[in-house]
Amino acid sequence: MRLLHTSDWHLGRAFHRVNMLGAQAGFVDHLVAAVREHDVDAVVVAGDVYDRAVPPLAAVELFDDALHRLAALGVPTVMISGNHDSARRLGVGAGLIGRAGIHLRTDPAACGTPVVLQDAFGDVAFYALPYLEPALVKDTFGVERAGHEPVLAAAMDRVRADLAARAPGTRSVVLAHAFVSGGRASDSERDITVGGVAAVPTGVFDGVDYVALGHLHGCQTLTERVRYSGSPLPYSFSEADDRKSMWLVDLGADGSLTAERLDCPVPRPLARLRGTLDELLADPGLTRHERAWVEATLTDPVRPADPMARLTERFPHTLSLVFAPDRAPDDPSVSYARRLAGRTDRQIAEDFVAHVRGAGPDGREQAVLRDAVDAVRAGHAVREVAP
Repeated sequence: MRLLHTSDWHLGRAFHRVNMLGAQAGFVDHLVAAVREHDVDAVVVAGDVYDRAVPPLAAVELFDDALHRLAALGVPTVMISGNHDSARRLGVGAGLIGRAGIHLRTDPAACGTPVVLQDAFGDVAFYALPYLEPALVKDTFGVERAGHEPVLAAAMDRVRADLAARAPGTRSVVLAHAFVSGGRASDSERDITVGGVAAVPTGVFDGVDYVALGHLHGCQTLTERVRYSGSPLPYSFSEADDRKSMWLVDLGADGSLTAERLDCPVPRPLARLRGTLDELLADPGLTRHERAWVEATLTDPVRPADPMARLTERFPHTLSLVFAPDRAPDDPSVSYARRLAGRTDRQIAEDFVAHVRGAGPDGREQAVLRDAVDAVRAGHAVREVAP
């Protein structure tokens, strides 16, 4: 059986201030084309379909379009909810939609009841483990401690028990939305830490033929049979070096497995640039980034004037500006906190300006600060003597 594994669509999410709905629609087009081109037998979507529990209408419309197009292909789709989704909202109408071959699985208690599909070699059981919030599902699975590993282990016990009761040779696929040990996180996933521990070991999933993971946004292989597809689009600059893709997985009659990455279209490349403003504006080696979405980290010791306006003249798609001045360890601004003791209010204000900007206030600015401090003192004194 040939599977197409994807996850973390995050429909409705923006990239900094850029609306990504058009790019997300482009991904849906790509997904449908890939299903046709590669003769896919089943699509698996491992959670975070939406970016938030109550998605914008345009995102719901795009999801509806995706469901109709996948159903029209006659290729079964198995989909779970992630930590960004509202399981109840995503699962509305699941019974009816299932008749069209779109299997929305959002109920943790049903994790041991698979979607069973057939190919020329027999049954393949798809077990759906939606995101399991430990505090909410602890009682469902009868575990004493609310943690990711205990609830996932209990859910997988149900999976293995059901699988053991099926005909010999039944192959198995698990969809799960979780942070699994060995996975590389990015800046765009929502933290799911509980009690200081979010990651679960890959051994939790032992006993099944393939585990299609969602949650982490980088495509990665934890073991031959345990993989993240990653998000089809970038949602943070920490993903600048990521290759966005889906897994095309062939599951043999004996459970043997091969996997190939299918690249996803990305509307613009990402670039993280670092240097002084003048360096970034003059370096000919940065020409290739002029059409990219850019995060620029400026190392100027003194914050330059109008940095964003000047950057966007060369890099019109600059979205993020970070200041990280290169300063010597003995620079007074580095030890700002240690220099407050014994300072007057006006001196502290002047030091703060130097700390933030890299240069102290000039004479006019000193006068403004002095008048502001005096005005605050005068107002405080008036309040103290008022009847």
